[in-house]
Amino acid sequence: MHEKWKSPLNNKQNNNAQVTRLATRCLFLLLVFLPAHALAQAPASDRRASETRHLDLDYTKQLRTYRTHEEWQTRAAALRKQILVSAGLWPQPAKQPIQAAIFDKVDRGTHTIEKVYFESFPGHYVSGNLYRPKNQTGKVPAVLLPHGHWSYGRLENTPLNSGPLRAASFAQQGYVAFTWDMVGYNDSVAISHRFAIGHREGTAREVLWSVNLLGLQLWNSIRAVDFLLSLPEVDAEKIGCTGESGGGTQTFLLAAVDDRIKVAAPVNMVSTIMQGGSLCENAPNLRIDTNNVEIAALFAPRPLLMVSATGDWTKNTLNVEYPAVRNIYRLFGAEERVQAVQMNAPHNYNQDSREAVYGWFAHWFKGRAETTPLKERGVSVAALPELLVFFGRQRPANELNEQQLIEARITAAKQQLAALQPANAAALPEFREQLGTAFKYALLAEYPTAGEINVTKRESLPGGAETIELTRLSANDRVRLQAYKAADVGAPVTLLVTPPGSNTPQELIDALRAAKQTVVRVEVFANFTDKDTLARIKFFTTYNRTAAANRVQDVLTALAYVQQSLLSATAGKPRVSVIGLGEAGLWTLLARGLAPRIERTVVDVSQFDSASDEAFLESLPIPGLRRAGDFVTAVTLAPCTPLVIHNSGGKFNTTALADVYRRLGRAEDFRAQTEQLTPKQLVALVTQR
Repeated sequence: MHEKWKSPLNNKQNNNAQVTRLATRCLFLLLVFLPAHALAQAPASDRRASETRHLDLDYTKQLRTYRTHEEWQTRAAALRKQILVSAGLWPQPAKQPIQAAIFDKVDRGTHTIEKVYFESFPGHYVSGNLYRPKNQTGKVPAVLLPHGHWSYGRLENTPLNSGPLRAASFAQQGYVAFTWDMVGYNDSVAISHRFAIGHREGTAREVLWSVNLLGLQLWNSIRAVDFLLSLPEVDAEKIGCTGESGGGTQTFLLAAVDDRIKVAAPVNMVSTIMQGGSLCENAPNLRIDTNNVEIAALFAPRPLLMVSATGDWTKNTLNVEYPAVRNIYRLFGAEERVQAVQMNAPHNYNQDSREAVYGWFAHWFKGRAETTPLKERGVSVAALPELLVFFGRQRPANELNEQQLIEARITAAKQQLAALQPANAAALPEFREQLGTAFKYALLAEYPTAGEINVTKRESLPGGAETIELTRLSANDRVRLQAYKAADVGAPVTLLVTPPGSNTPQELIDALRAAKQTVVRVEVFANFTDKDTLARIKFFTTYNRTAAANRVQDVLTALAYVQQSLLSATAGKPRVSVIGLGEAGLWTLLARGLAPRIERTVVDVSQFDSASDEAFLESLPIPGLRRAGDFVTAVTLAPCTPLVIHNSGGKFNTTALADVYRRLGRAEDFRAQTEQLTPKQLVALVTQR
């Protein structure tokens, strides 16, 4: 039964939220306007080490409040890019023309059913059924019907859920309806839904190339929209989507990134207490610093019905998730475009849920005055041979199996990377938009803005040095620096990046100080080993950054502090150079791609084999890094200042980096050598004019 269509917001919760926001603003103002010597409140610990996020974490207290339409729009644009990069769909793969095979029409009285298959990627097939209304003239609305993880997928037909009844009822009501197989179900058997494609965390090369099951299914959904638009009777301005459970995840992901979806109804999936337990719902990087509630809210201000049940993880929807999403719609002045309904039932897409969705769609697509439920009337389910696409039919000869598809997608990504390389400086804007975005959202790191970094601790050390502990207000992380200030306040500065747990490079520090440099050493994140953590936490990289990605962020945080705060009291703008020692050179080189101008950069690449996926998995298991172009993209994005690569050992591809400098007209500013530089040589490089 229907309990409520709208849930009034809890006034006490609102008052508490307002008090919290006011307190946060006051804290921010205090941090900004405190004297330079004052210290910020230190976090109890580095959140990255003390908090491991996962799919069953309660995100209720972590729901963000957005105060303005502009603030949300900025966040929404970032989230859409995060989704697409996570799914391996940014830059967008090439689309081949939809040449769907449509056959074996069955007349069901009020509607017809046909079998369909088409290629979403070359060699990968989407299979399903097309339901069309009879006796309709002109353009008609269309609805996409992804299914959840039921035993029989789109063919499930029980009191709790019936995919065929849902599709037939929509067709009877005058819609073109398309229901297709989730990967590994029914006619989609070339790839198993139990195969860990893209999620053998840190051991599979496809993680580096953003080839994953979620991305494959999201692309299938996008191509399903293309399929509907290829039908002459479909009204392009009236395409909706509704699915349950894992199909609910598909619904709100598609609705978030494809504005051709005009009305949506994710069923029994938008929750703060369970984010989705399947491989196809958990792509690496997808929910870092976000959750399904924010993702569902990306549909605003288009009409959204949130369907929930008392007997599953959507039991709190009326009091938690719906008010949070409605707050986003309020920023658009569109509260009437989002509603919630809850059924007293277990996990389902039962008749009551279906009828609620029919009423919602009829209101927005067919001019029905009410949004209340619309009854199912006299529909029945076709026989399985009439629905199974490849029943008695040979499968396509070019269909790819799991491993073939992985290799095909990685090959296509490599070709796209090559095609996007800028021929000269004039081509950089397009490169930044495509691969620059992919690079940023693969690392999910950024150069902090002014005022974002706070000093939480200072302690004097012998020899005129001091330790400085930093935190980013938005992240509650910790970064430790050792600063050795030169007597001259206008002295050049060298930032040293060293591997965690390594000895202090005292000889190099002393030599730099003798050359009248201010020296700052950063100690980067070192609180867990990737392999142990990845093995312990299911879908770890869906919710958490790897240690390597955190270390890249720490380089950026330290650099921002040096450039924005440490030098703020000096005359003019002293030169800032960066030296990356040992394996820290790799993190330094990646961070340089997201940083503003650095005077000189010298990095030890530790004989890293930059052509080897296995080497990345061992040392830099950052999801999507290879798909984004790794070091070549980092060097292309960075301001073209002097860069020295050493200790390549003939393994690190310095030729590709030299070619970047050549194409950008700065060939003389790049230098590479196979041997490791000595401290004396390092000092000579960063102190030369």
